[in-house]
Amino acid sequence: MKSAGTAISKKGVRTGYVLTSLAVVFMLFDSVTKLLQVDAVIKASAQLGYSAGQVFAVGAILFGCIILYVIPRTAVFGAVLITGYLGGAVEANFHAGTPAFSNALFPVYFAVIVWGGIYLRERRIRDIVPFRTFRKQGNVLTESKAAA
Repeated sequence: MKSAGTAISKKGVRTGYVLTSLAVVFMLFDSVTKLLQVDAVIKASAQLGYSAGQVFAVGAILFGCIILYVIPRTAVFGAVLITGYLGGAVEANFHAGTPAFSNALFPVYFAVIVWGGIYLRERRIRDIVPFRTFRKQGNVLTESKAAA
């Protein structure tokens, strides 16, 4: 089923897949180190107030979100779940008093990569959240949808 919405360039789709791949590799590393109970991860998580059992559960939750994110049919749902996961990471970092721009807000920056990748490759997201552009015609600015 083709949508009559915004056109997607091949370059944009490729860039979307690159961003998605980077996000998935990073999240898989994070998830697997939590599931394997890597000592450095357990110690760092303890500083945020998490026990080893909680770290394993968080790793399993993230792994499930990743699986949903990489399946095209459930990618949008996976991105929503990952956003929730990252929101919890922001709260945990703020609660622990970590520096805002380098640590606490890193999950927000990462969410931009997650959604940027899916935005560039998924017509459904572009149709829901179109960017607007303005064109100058004489002395008047007129609004038009951006062609991606």
